[in-house]
Amino acid sequence: MSLPPGFLDDLKTRLSITQVVGRKVTWDQRKSNPGKGDYWAPCPFHAEKTASFHVDDRKGFYYCFGCHAKGDALGFVKETENVGFMEAVEILAREAGMPVPKRDPKAQQKADRRTILAEVMEQSAQFFRLQLQTAQGAGARDYLQRRGLPENTLNRFEIGFAPDSRNALWQHLTGKGIPAADIVESGMAIKPDSGTPYDRFRGRIIFPIRDARGRCIAFGGRAMDPNARAKYLNSPETPLFDKGRSLYHHGPAREAAGKAQSLIVAEGYMDVIALTQAGFDHAVAPLGTAITTDQLQLMWRMCPEPIIALDGDTAGLRAALRLIDLALPMLEAGKSLRFCILPEGQDPDDLIKAAGAPAMQKLLDTAQPMVTLLWQREIEGRNFDSPERRAALDANLRTALKSIKDPSIRTHYTAAIKELRAALFAPKRQKTWQPGGWKKPQKLPPSAGAKASLIAQQSGNLTARLREAMILAACIRNPVAAEHRESALERCPITAPDMAEIHHALLAFLHSALSDPDASASLIDKMAQSLGYDPLEHLMTLPPLRIHPHLRTNAEPELIALTLQEELTKHTANIGAEQELAEAEHDLDDLANEGLTWRIQQATKARAEATKAQIKGSANTSENRENLSQHLQKLIDDQIWVKKKQ
Repeated sequence: MSLPPGFLDDLKTRLSITQVVGRKVTWDQRKSNPGKGDYWAPCPFHAEKTASFHVDDRKGFYYCFGCHAKGDALGFVKETENVGFMEAVEILAREAGMPVPKRDPKAQQKADRRTILAEVMEQSAQFFRLQLQTAQGAGARDYLQRRGLPENTLNRFEIGFAPDSRNALWQHLTGKGIPAADIVESGMAIKPDSGTPYDRFRGRIIFPIRDARGRCIAFGGRAMDPNARAKYLNSPETPLFDKGRSLYHHGPAREAAGKAQSLIVAEGYMDVIALTQAGFDHAVAPLGTAITTDQLQLMWRMCPEPIIALDGDTAGLRAALRLIDLALPMLEAGKSLRFCILPEGQDPDDLIKAAGAPAMQKLLDTAQPMVTLLWQREIEGRNFDSPERRAALDANLRTALKSIKDPSIRTHYTAAIKELRAALFAPKRQKTWQPGGWKKPQKLPPSAGAKASLIAQQSGNLTARLREAMILAACIRNPVAAEHRESALERCPITAPDMAEIHHALLAFLHSALSDPDASASLIDKMAQSLGYDPLEHLMTLPPLRIHPHLRTNAEPELIALTLQEELTKHTANIGAEQELAEAEHDLDDLANEGLTWRIQQATKARAEATKAQIKGSANTSENRENLSQHLQKLIDDQIWVKKKQ
C-alpha cells in the first residue's frame, strides 16, 4: 500500500523514537543525556548487561555497538513486534492518534509533486537573495543595516527582497521553464479570476522558512511600506507548508538546543535573528499564529522545558496566558514550560541592543515556572474581599487543575497552588504607630493564665492531627461523600505535614476514582502509587481511628458521611477559633496581662461550646463558630479588660 506524501514525516514528527524504544528497554541514567537527546540502554536484540544500545532522539535513529542492529522507529517496531511495514505504521499511528490514510494509488505522484514544489521554493529563494543586492533593494539594505544586521547574518538567514513589482518573480520562474500551475500551487503567485497570475510577495523583505530537514517550504515577508495592509505576510498553506506544524529556525535551533540544553521560543523572525546574533542559537518562533499542540510537541522534542520569551506588552502577556491552557493537559513528568516576560514595551531585539546579551541571559535564568504564571493570571488585578470572590477564584483554579491529565503533576500543581493561596489569604498583622514610625506589635510575656493556655494549645495540636486523620479516613472510606464536600475539603486547614501530603493526593485523585465501581479501593490504589505508601493504613496507625465504629471497613456509608461532616465542621471551627485568639493577642499587646488572660479564658470556653461532638446537630456548629467570632469582637469593642469607674 502506498501512503500519501508527508504522512511518514508527520508520523515521525509526532512520535519521539525514545518514546517508542522506551517501552522495550530501561535507560541507563548514568550514561544517557536526555538534554542532548542521547540515550543508552542494554540492547533488546541480544542478551547483554552493559548499555551498548544507543538512541539518537534528534536524528531519530538507533544503533547497537554490540550486534550492529540499526534503524528508525518503524524499523524498531517491525523487529520487536515481528510485524510488517504497514502493521508497524498502524501501531505507531494509533499511538500518535493519527488515522492511517486509505489506499492512495496516486501517492507516488503526490510525492513527486512535493519534490517539484520544493524546487520552485528554492528557485524563489535564490531570486529574492539576488534582488537584495540590486538597486531596487537599496531601501531594504538600509533598513536591515539600521536594524543591526551585518552581511554574515543576512547570508546565514538567507534574507532577501521581493521587488515592488506585480510579476517580477513570475517572469523569473516562467523564464526558467517552470509551469504556471507549479508556481501557483507553491503559493508564490496568486491566480485571479481572470488575467495573468501575480506575485504574492511585493515590496517586502523576505525570510525563507525551512523545515527540520532543511527544505525551503515557505516564506515570510515584512512590508517596506508603513501603510501596507499587513506588516508581515506568510506563505499560504500548501502541500509543503503547514504553519501549525512548523517553526522558524527549526533545524539549526534543534542542534544548538542539544548543546545548550535549552530552547528559547520568541515571537517573530527578527526576535530569533537578534537572539542568534547575541549567541542564543537555540531560538525558534511560531509563524504568525498562536502556538499549537503540534508546535509544542516539536519544542519538547528539542528541549524538555522550553523558555517562552514574549514581548512585554499586552499582546505578549495575552499569548502567554493562552498558552497555559493549551499546555496544561499535555504536561508530562519532565516536560513543562517556563516563561520569560520581557520589560514592558521591549522585545528581545530591543533588550539586547539596550543592555546586551548578559541582560537577556539574566532574564532567561529567572524565567518563571508555569504554575506561577497560572496563579498570577487568576489573581492579577482582582480583589478577594468577599467569600463569593474567593469561591470564584477557587472554581477557576479547580477548572484549570482538572485539565492536567497526569495525576502526579496534578498533585504537585494542587499543592503549589494551595501554598500560594494560603500565603495570599494569610491573616495580616496590623502595625501600630510608635516613635520612629509604624512597627509590628510585640507580644508581652505571657502571664500564668496565658501559659496555661499555651500548654492546652500544645495538646490541641495532637487533637487537630487526630481530627485531620479522621476527616481523611472518612473521605477514603466514602469518596462520594467527600466529593459532595469538595469545596469544604479544599478550604480545610491541614496542619500536620503527613496529613497535608495525604490531603493533596486525595484532592488530586478523588474525581478519577469515582468513575470506578469500587471508588474507595480505586482511590486508595491511586493515592498509594503517588505517595509510595497506603494512605489508609498510615491513618489507621492512630489507635482512636482503629476503634472508631464509623471508620471500619464495613461501616454504613451514611454514618461515614455524618462522621466526615461532624469532624470537618469541628476542625474548621477549632482552627478558626485559634486564629481569633491569635489575633486577639496581637490586638491586646499593650494591655494588662489580667485582661488578656480573662479574654483568652472566655474565648476558650466559647470554642469548647463550638466544638462539642453532636453528630445529629453538627449542622449548628458553623453557627456556633459565627457566634464565637461575634462574641470575641464584642469583647474588643467593649474593652472589657479596662476597669470601669465606679
